[in-house]
Amino acid sequence: MASIASARYGKDNVRVYKVERDEKTGVQTVTEMTVCVLLEGAIETSYTKADNSVVVATDSMKNTVYIKAKEHPVTPPELFGSILGTHFIETYSHLTAAHIKIVTHRWTRMTIDGTPHPHSFYRDGAETRNVEVVARKGKGLGIRSGIAGLLVLKSTGSQFHGFVRDEYTTLPEVWDRILSTEVDANWSWKTFPNVAAVTAAVPKFDKAFDDARDITMKTFAEEDSPSVQNTMYKMCEYIMEAVPEVENVDYSLPNKHYFEIDLSWHKGLKNTGKDAEVYAPQSGPNGLINVTVARSQTAAKL
Repeated sequence: MASIASARYGKDNVRVYKVERDEKTGVQTVTEMTVCVLLEGAIETSYTKADNSVVVATDSMKNTVYIKAKEHPVTPPELFGSILGTHFIETYSHLTAAHIKIVTHRWTRMTIDGTPHPHSFYRDGAETRNVEVVARKGKGLGIRSGIAGLLVLKSTGSQFHGFVRDEYTTLPEVWDRILSTEVDANWSWKTFPNVAAVTAAVPKFDKAFDDARDITMKTFAEEDSPSVQNTMYKMCEYIMEAVPEVENVDYSLPNKHYFEIDLSWHKGLKNTGKDAEVYAPQSGPNGLINVTVARSQTAAKL
């Protein structure tokens, strides 16, 4: 006998752009998002018995995203995701959970002749602001916020030595190297009971994003990093200090390698060690380092 262990379905890659116009100042603000909606609940018969009576059409999900974007603020994405998720579990009695993922694409306002332009923007890199909201019937709203695609590099201030050396090791120890990575950082909030609680916390979401981004870049830039592992752990600690409402922080950092090129074969040209100036960027293979740091659970005193 076979049975369904888990099932969810929905609409992915719903692209949404919203413009907000301040009629008094003429300033416009734009937000571009890619939204994914996945639903869970009493939907097993749609798989096992071809019973479509339990299926909310994915076209309906797409249209709901557009309508709710018109009816409500889309920023911060934590609030919009909570509004969407709550709508689905409250509107359809047979659904028990809604998973909402929002990727906000970066548009930065242009500054022209020293003045911010009222309605012109540019794409400031591939970095995105990501939010995942899970709305569960009777269990509140779980929210996970994050940064992805933030590409950073420093040409010195990184080292790596003292690691395990054995018959499989060819990597030399280094006390000064190039360090580059593409930041994927996320922080999980304490569970919110409802949309009203999320609304009350709205000012905290943008600040947490700005703090996490600033902490990531400041720590990356200023620390003489002994390893990616240690540096990312410190980033997690600093974010939890800055945002008390966050329960845990995780980072995934690929180590994008830049290798020295030995040019001594050409007229004795020195380009290694302290003389290195020209490097070969590597597309792969690369190191990949992950960590999740949670708040310590203090044992209750007897």
